[in-house]
Amino acid sequence: MKQIAAALVFFTRLPFWRIKAFNVPAEYFKQVINYWAVVGWLTAGVMAGVLWCTAQVLPYSIAIIVALLSRLLITGALHEDGFADFFDGFGGGTTRERILEIMKDSHIGTYGVISLIFYFLFFYFFLENLGLYLACTVILVGDPLCKLISSQITLFLPYARNAETSKSKTVYKKMSLRTALISALFGLLPFVLLLNIHFWAAIIFPIFVFLGLILLMRRKIQGYTGDCCGAMFLLCELSFFLGISIILKLC
Repeated sequence: MKQIAAALVFFTRLPFWRIKAFNVPAEYFKQVINYWAVVGWLTAGVMAGVLWCTAQVLPYSIAIIVALLSRLLITGALHEDGFADFFDGFGGGTTRERILEIMKDSHIGTYGVISLIFYFLFFYFFLENLGLYLACTVILVGDPLCKLISSQITLFLPYARNAETSKSKTVYKKMSLRTALISALFGLLPFVLLLNIHFWAAIIFPIFVFLGLILLMRRKIQGYTGDCCGAMFLLCELSFFLGISIILKLC
């Protein structure tokens, strides 16, 4: 439970820290990525709930924007910040040292701005294309599923920095068998229970994106950073939406 509490504190901006049970030692924050999919239940639930409720009183297009804003508020745009830093670093850096230096810079660059614009555009149009009911389902499934997939990064790559040079001052631990089973349960349960079996093939898309990014990071920086994790999740989630949209079009 302490590991899950640490994950909720780390990955959200909700005031869990005010609750005594959530005041956990720093050691537990080294395992937060292993419980990322658990946090996905919260962020997905809020986002899907906001989308559904808002769509009852406002046009669906506006409901999508409100729903997206709700997740940004809950997470403090943590993943989007990493996404922008990732594209700034890999877009503007030519050496390992320069890429890591750019990603650590708190200022956003041209690549970061452009990447966020395209991310939000794709996110909006994918959800608009799916319709309200399917969009809510895909959000509930895609968020924890893609966090599960993205969390496997620690099994493939070492951390590119150390705790002292890390922005969060945290180096994630690799998953144990127990944490892998817990993560898989939370990541796959919505996928199995909520998503129509006709759409199951869409899981191939985030898996291929994950493997492609792993190869890119291994070649460029020989590891990963927290920014890489944020970018990995958002790109996996977008690719999952893409897969659902393609299957919907073909059916």
